[in-house]
Amino acid sequence: MAVHGGDPSRTGELREPRTPEGHALLDLLTGHLAQIQAEAEENDRKGAFPAETFMNFRKDGVLGATVPAELGGLGLSCLHDVCLALLTVAEADASTALALHMQLSRGLTLTYEWKHGGDAAQRLAERLLRAMGSGEAVVCTTVKDAPRVRTTLTPAPGGGWVLSGRKTLASMAPIATHFVISAQTGGDGGPPVGAAAVVSRQAPGFAVLDNWDGLGMRASGSVDVVMDGCAVPEADVFLRGPVGAHSDAALAGQTVSSITMLGIYTGIAQAARDAAVDMLRRRGRTPAGAVRTLLAEIDAQLYALRTTVAACLATADYFSYEFEGDLAERGRRMMHAFQRTKLIVNRFAPDIVDGCLTMIGGASYSAANPLSRFYRDVRAGGFMHPFGYPDAVDYLSDVALPPGE
Repeated sequence: MAVHGGDPSRTGELREPRTPEGHALLDLLTGHLAQIQAEAEENDRKGAFPAETFMNFRKDGVLGATVPAELGGLGLSCLHDVCLALLTVAEADASTALALHMQLSRGLTLTYEWKHGGDAAQRLAERLLRAMGSGEAVVCTTVKDAPRVRTTLTPAPGGGWVLSGRKTLASMAPIATHFVISAQTGGDGGPPVGAAAVVSRQAPGFAVLDNWDGLGMRASGSVDVVMDGCAVPEADVFLRGPVGAHSDAALAGQTVSSITMLGIYTGIAQAARDAAVDMLRRRGRTPAGAVRTLLAEIDAQLYALRTTVAACLATADYFSYEFEGDLAERGRRMMHAFQRTKLIVNRFAPDIVDGCLTMIGGASYSAANPLSRFYRDVRAGGFMHPFGYPDAVDYLSDVALPPGE
């Protein structure tokens, strides 16, 4: 990805877009930030999804930002710039940023299918991307099965599939028009195969629940969705490899689909720091030495956080668009950088927010204080795919000390 002229520290600290499309998306988002921030506290308190904001995103073309230009979108593919956009929104409200990630990430991964998938995958990806680019489709992706549930696709008499199961933590579901449901095949006597089924919100047997009541990210609409015998045409299914089979090459796609979320938790940390400094200034007196020391440490942590994330994104952009070597090596190197950075983000971002509460004192413990929302929202980073802390430690330690050595 070409870096534009100007102060190189701006890109190195994840503050400046690298591409014209990245600048265009930030320009579109800028007009919405004041409303997002103004509504954040009330939406958090009520657990209300910001539907009006997303309606405005839809009108302005924000939701088609990562759709190729030839399919009607903005054509943004630079991971650095997508991450920066999410960071910017997260500074106003992390719940809105998390929901927006669902759409922007799906545009990135569907574009890969459109360019590199088999014929059937290319046709399905193009159909969805065109609908996203026109504003017709808002696409929610669901990965995690509800407890004690396995989501399955079984062959339907006469062709096609039947989808049954329940997914949880489906952010942005309240306004989604289409859902990409991860599942596994079964019922045909062969070994199960991983799959992703595309289902319309209006499909018979499909239901979006109103059951999200999270500790944080309360306005993200991370509800459950239920599939009770939904008919899915053959053409609306992406088939993957055998369930349980490992593919290092597939790590690249997993990285691209999730790495830009690092911007959300970096944005929360930045917002907490800025809010705390503003509160200290409004007190009108010089803070105690311990507070000033803590602020210096927070600024150093935030610098380390932003520069580490920016470096990781540069790696991911290179391997996504410029690397021409072995696909397995590509996947390993992308995921390795991602997981190391994710561990840093999941440690530094909560530490920064916690330090901000310490600087402000008991006033920050009020639900009306934005720091209390940041404190709850930032903790969600540790649960995001891939991987949670135990799996990330296993992955990284296996890289350093391969089993059997």
